[in-house]
Amino acid sequence: MEYIEKGTSAFRRVNVCFFIGGLVTFAVLYCTQPLLPRYTQEFGIPPATASLAVSVTTAMLAIMLTFAAAFSNALGRKRIMTISLFAAAVVTIACAFSPNFAYLLFFRALAGIVLAGLPAIAMAYLGEEIHPRHLGSAMGIYIGGNAVGGMSGRIVVSLITDVSSWRVALFCVGVLGLLCAWWFVKQLPESRHFVARPFIVREHFRGLASQLRNPSVLCLYGIAFLLMGCFVTLYSYLGYQLEEAPYHLSQGAIGWLFSIYIVGSFGSSWLGSLADRWSKLGVLVLSVAFVGIGALITLEMNLWLKLLGVAILTFGFFGGHAIASSWVSERAGSGKAYASALYLFFYYVGSSVGNTGGGFFWSSFGWNGVISEIGLFALVCLILTLVLPFVMSARSLERHAAPVGLPRPRNR
Repeated sequence: MEYIEKGTSAFRRVNVCFFIGGLVTFAVLYCTQPLLPRYTQEFGIPPATASLAVSVTTAMLAIMLTFAAAFSNALGRKRIMTISLFAAAVVTIACAFSPNFAYLLFFRALAGIVLAGLPAIAMAYLGEEIHPRHLGSAMGIYIGGNAVGGMSGRIVVSLITDVSSWRVALFCVGVLGLLCAWWFVKQLPESRHFVARPFIVREHFRGLASQLRNPSVLCLYGIAFLLMGCFVTLYSYLGYQLEEAPYHLSQGAIGWLFSIYIVGSFGSSWLGSLADRWSKLGVLVLSVAFVGIGALITLEMNLWLKLLGVAILTFGFFGGHAIASSWVSERAGSGKAYASALYLFFYYVGSSVGNTGGGFFWSSFGWNGVISEIGLFALVCLILTLVLPFVMSARSLERHAAPVGLPRPRNR
């Protein structure tokens, strides 16, 4: 069967569906992020504890991603993604009725479990169905939906919280998620290149292990961990700083700052397409550099310069994520679902580690401490990116070291 080509109606439907799917996923995943200062005040908890309203969700999501990929191998890509979207919307509605912070954390952990179905499989679906020469732009559009979802979820929650309460805000996000899930199931084309395989525990872990033996893919996993740690940490504690002197911004005003995600949506699409035409490595280095430079600019106390730094970091993060994720899909061979799941495992573990770690840095050193953590993550990420071509070259030489048909010599 032929791949889906750019310019066809099927290509447009896939792009719209995954844009909407990404929107729902990230609206649900990060809808509590702008509410962290509110939870600190309402429940009398420190910032690091309040950050668990985000970190517990991303941690559970990371754990479940590998299993979601395995279930999709047995049950089909579209079915699992559809169940994921509907269940995530229902759990978000349940969050709105949490009587205390402990119950909220329980429902947020449950949200992470059910959300795993779409992000674990989206990259595999696109890698299987979209022609390789258009994969970068398709992945960029999907990640653009992630950006818009993360932005709109945070803005809607902040604005509704300002005029009503955070409970009403989460209820509205859940209802919106139900409507988008209905559209997704009606419009997404069925898989044409997918071949069902039974879920066998031994084969499942063997498939994961096969991807972990590839050094170049491991580098990309590390890049995902570090980029996401930078990004989530910045946005989680920006609200804490802007509520204090000399800014004293309201919850609604802080929510509008997430409109900077539009820059990220553009960055993922444009840099993803640029990488297809030019060089994945060169554009990835550029993206990581944007993250580090943007973080340093946010140390400026002038609000407009600070927001410029946030925009530059956001642009670089989404571009880097689009390139790294498409690169993993290309280098995964037949194990695309496993590679995608592991990529996102490291990605969301980075979110949890960076986010909660940032709470301790904020409490101890303020904004300078938060940027110190982000700067360290960005520096290590740049090193991994620069090492990547050497690792890929070594891997290529290893594959061709032994004659065809003869076993490769073992290291002794």
